[in-house]
Amino acid sequence: MVKLLDFWAEWCAPCKVMTPVLEELKKELGDKVEIEEINVDENQAKASEHGVMSIPTYIVLKDNKEVGRKIGVTAKQELLKLLQS
Repeated sequence: MVKLLDFWAEWCAPCKVMTPVLEELKKELGDKVEIEEINVDENQAKASEHGVMSIPTYIVLKDNKEVGRKIGVTAKQELLKLLQS
């Protein structure tokens, strides 16, 4: 199973810019990819576990191993490419 971890925070303007992109991905990919949204203010341990230093950060896991990472505002096509690699 492929999983996309979305590290974000309520106060993060770039994270808000990415919200519609993630909504589109959810609709397009359906059950093919699990998208887990992680609020770094509420879950600092998970952010630390994955070495997240800035947000938004997107980490792709395949069989629970990191296979890709993007930091900052990212085009939908870039995230799709990352998920398909």
